Amino acid sequence: MSFFKKYSPFINLLVFFLIVNIILRIVLLFHPITQSTFGVFEIIKIFSFGLFSDLFVFIVASALLWLYLLFLSNSKYEKPWGYIIFGCLLSLLIYVSFFNTILNEYGGSLPEIGISFIALKTFFFGLLLFLPKYRKQIRLVLYSITIFIFVLVIVQNAISEFFFWNEFGVRYNFIAVDYLVYTNTVIGNIMESYPVIPLFIGVGLITALFTYFIVKHTKPFLYNLPSFADKIKGLGVYVVLFIISLFVIPFFANQEKSTNVFTNELQADGLYKFYVAFMNNELEFHKFYKTLPDAEAFALLQKQLPGIGNRTSLRIIKSDSTEIHKNVVLITIESYSAEFMKGYGSEKNITPFLDSLAQQSLQFTNLYAVGNRTVRGLEAVTLCLPPSAAESVVKRKDNKNKFSTGNLFKQRGYNVKYMYGGDAFFDNMGDFFGGNGYDIVDKKTFTPEEITFSNIWGVCDEDMYNKAIKVMNTEAKENKPFFNHIMTVSNHRPFTYPEGKIDISGKAKSRDGGVKYTDYAMKQFFAMASKQSWFKNTVFVILADHCASSSGKTELPMDKYHIPAFIYSPGFIPAKEETVLMSQIDIMPTLFGLLNYNYSSKFYGQDIFAADYKPRAFVATYQDLGLIKDNVLTIISPVKKVKQFQLIPQPNTKLKPGFQLFYDEKPMTTLREDLVNETISFYQTSAYLLKNKKCQK
Repeated sequence: MSFFKKYSPFINLLVFFLIVNIILRIVLLFHPITQSTFGVFEIIKIFSFGLFSDLFVFIVASALLWLYLLFLSNSKYEKPWGYIIFGCLLSLLIYVSFFNTILNEYGGSLPEIGISFIALKTFFFGLLLFLPKYRKQIRLVLYSITIFIFVLVIVQNAISEFFFWNEFGVRYNFIAVDYLVYTNTVIGNIMESYPVIPLFIGVGLITALFTYFIVKHTKPFLYNLPSFADKIKGLGVYVVLFIISLFVIPFFANQEKSTNVFTNELQADGLYKFYVAFMNNELEFHKFYKTLPDAEAFALLQKQLPGIGNRTSLRIIKSDSTEIHKNVVLITIESYSAEFMKGYGSEKNITPFLDSLAQQSLQFTNLYAVGNRTVRGLEAVTLCLPPSAAESVVKRKDNKNKFSTGNLFKQRGYNVKYMYGGDAFFDNMGDFFGGNGYDIVDKKTFTPEEITFSNIWGVCDEDMYNKAIKVMNTEAKENKPFFNHIMTVSNHRPFTYPEGKIDISGKAKSRDGGVKYTDYAMKQFFAMASKQSWFKNTVFVILADHCASSSGKTELPMDKYHIPAFIYSPGFIPAKEETVLMSQIDIMPTLFGLLNYNYSSKFYGQDIFAADYKPRAFVATYQDLGLIKDNVLTIISPVKKVKQFQLIPQPNTKLKPGFQLFYDEKPMTTLREDLVNETISFYQTSAYLLKNKKCQK
């Protein structure tokens, strides 16, 4: 079979991939960061197990290569098939270029990428179809480009693994996955840290050189394309190898059991480690962060959470008054920075309703989101825990039956629901909330008549609020209190919404428009809610899930985590501006305090009105974990790095003292060890409790 002969592109790229990985292992073995010695058996294991791992990983990773090779043929250009295929490609190009497609709904650069790809495919197919005399030369050029791309990926991956090892001393882990999320930051870091131009030139020259040799060696395959029967046989063999690889790859990964961590890392295949990290979404705290003895960490935690027991966050919350079982509606607003609102200095007048509502509410003016993703905000108000290293608990496998806010309401006979205008499958929300006792109301539960407008993210906020009113009216008839958590979607790229609602067209796809429509929709919701029988017996908690962006001059810029938050319940909770420093994880425990709840708590979040509350806030990315306290920002990061910044207010004289947003983060040369240890204790103990399943309900 042509696909497995010495001139096959598959075989040549496989050999190249294996050689590159052998060289990479040798380089990493002798790298200064590899501070270990290896016996003969360990060396044999590293290279033999590593070779087999690489072999089977390449088989799986070469699926796209096989797809390309299978579609190389001359018969598809014969009449009439060539003209039919070209006509279909041309029609598709016209459609995506001049009509509204799902690519346009998503926005960004995706439409341009899609159009460019289809245009190139159409153009080159046309050349091969209408210029049969030059088909051989044209195909050789396109084939060379394809081989160049595959070689470039292999070379670039090896270079990336080297630099990753150079920084962390391990193969790919979730930090590498994180780098895909923070692409701009990573590229900026690379530009500043390495001689990029010489590096890129070197990679380009190496790739071009090996592309030349591989193309030259595989020309017999290109000039004598396999027959249809040969393709079927080759595909059959490949499918069998692919299936075998799916079982063999995890087997070799499970052999990484040496007590020498470097042995395990060196014998592993980097691509498979990346896949595992992506699927597991966890970063081992004790391996990558500075730690304390567990006993010391929990002793420090006990000073912050008085009443907890040994290696637990469990404590008793008592009230001197009778519990109040009012309905509770929690609204988390998508991507809503404090700076959008008038009280924090905005002069755009894009939040007129929320500006007004805040004046009638218990407003928390100094509250910080824990992260910069929706799942982080959902985790914060549901589990009331500090943000975990790597991925949110929401997206982990072990995300069910946790001690949650919903659980406390259920214990008191509440109906508990999570409402989302999109598909709750996204970001694992449905699995998380469903696994923690919430009923799910998402786009799938809407009838066609209930949807007036939708985009890629889901129905517009007005439609979600209309649905919520219907659901709550039904719940009110059951003579049971309800707790409904509503997540908005309209303030999200592509920022499209129904026309004629506000003075900014949805066609503009602007952030200001998304913010203003979100405000408008909420105004309509409260107008409807105020007419319902349950309204006067309901407490509304409103806050953002995270800010609109997280980039800044420092790892954790304070203003990019400052979010608006308030509790609205006229006649029950007096309007007030509360300026104490607090975290997103404190909002629900504070509400429980206002409702006089008596309960056993596993929350790290606290009632800020309690006598033993010590002001602090948590802010984090996937890897940088921060604590704000005493005007100091302490950040712990992989690999066991610690930084501290003195927070120097940059006051805006037009604003009240409690509404200031901006701080100069000045690096501290002398660390405050008490705050360093306190930061470690918070994050280390919460990681311990999650890992040992001590955060269950």
